[in-house]
Amino acid sequence: MTRTAHRTGRPMQVAALGATALLTLGACSSSDDSSSAKPDGSASSASAPDKLSGTVTVFAAASLKESFTALGEEFEKAHPGTKVTFSFGGSDSLAASITGGAPADVFASASPKTMKIVTDAGDASGTPATFVRNQLEIATLPGNPDKVSTLKDLTGSKLKVVLCDKTVPCGAAAQKALDAAGLKLTPVSYEQDVKAALTKVELKEADAALVYKTDVHAAGDKVEGVEFPESAEAVNDYPIVQLKDARNADAAKAFIALVRSAEGQKVLTGAGFLRP
Repeated sequence: MTRTAHRTGRPMQVAALGATALLTLGACSSSDDSSSAKPDGSASSASAPDKLSGTVTVFAAASLKESFTALGEEFEKAHPGTKVTFSFGGSDSLAASITGGAPADVFASASPKTMKIVTDAGDASGTPATFVRNQLEIATLPGNPDKVSTLKDLTGSKLKVVLCDKTVPCGAAAQKALDAAGLKLTPVSYEQDVKAALTKVELKEADAALVYKTDVHAAGDKVEGVEFPESAEAVNDYPIVQLKDARNADAAKAFIALVRSAEGQKVLTGAGFLRP
C-alpha cells in the first residue's frame, strides 16, 4: 500500500486507504479471535490436540503383566473412548509374532536381544527406549522349607528347580548368573516364560525357580524370595517401541509416554522394577 501512495502523491487518498486497511486488519483480527476461542474462552478444537480413541494393542513381556495392566487402566481413565489390550508372554515368542505379521501397536521386551529381532526385521518405528530394568531372585516355597540361601543351594540333587527356557530373557539371565557363579544346574523343566516358571513353585510342583524380583513381588505370600549376589551380573534392560504398522499410532505414542512418565515409573518401581 505504501508504494502506491508514493507513486500517486495524493496524501488524502493515502490517509483514507490507510484507515481502510487498519479497519480491515481489525476486522480480520476480530474474526480470527472469535474462531480460535469458544464462548467460554477455551481454545478451539482446531488448535487443541486430537482426542485419542480406539484400541491400542500392546505386546509385552510376561513380567510386565501386573504393572502394565494397572497402567492400561490408568490410560483408559485418562483417555475416555480408548481401550488397551495386552498380549503377555515370552519376549522371543512375541517378537516372532510381530515379525510374522501379528497386528500390534507397541512392543515392550524384557531384553535388548529380543527387541533386536523386531528392529532388525524393520518392524519398529523409531529407536527403542529402555524404560526399566529387572533383576533375578530365587523363588522358593512359602517359608523357604529347604533353607535356600545361595544360588549354589539350587544345585543340590534333592531340589526340584525350574528355569525359564534359555531363549527367553529370564532364562538367558539365569544362565548368565550361573556362569558368573561357576555353577551348573539341571532343572526339572524349562518354561516358556517367567510366569510359567513361577507357577510351578506356586503349585508346589517345584521347590524353587529363578525368576525376576518383580514376579516374586507380584506373587505375594504364595512364594518367598531369596536374593543372591550373582543376580547383579544378569540385570536385564527392558526396551519399548512403537511398531511400524501400528493401527493406532497416536494412542501408541501416548501409552509409551505414560510408561516413561513419572507416574508410570512410580507404578513400575512400586512393582519392583529398577529405574533405567
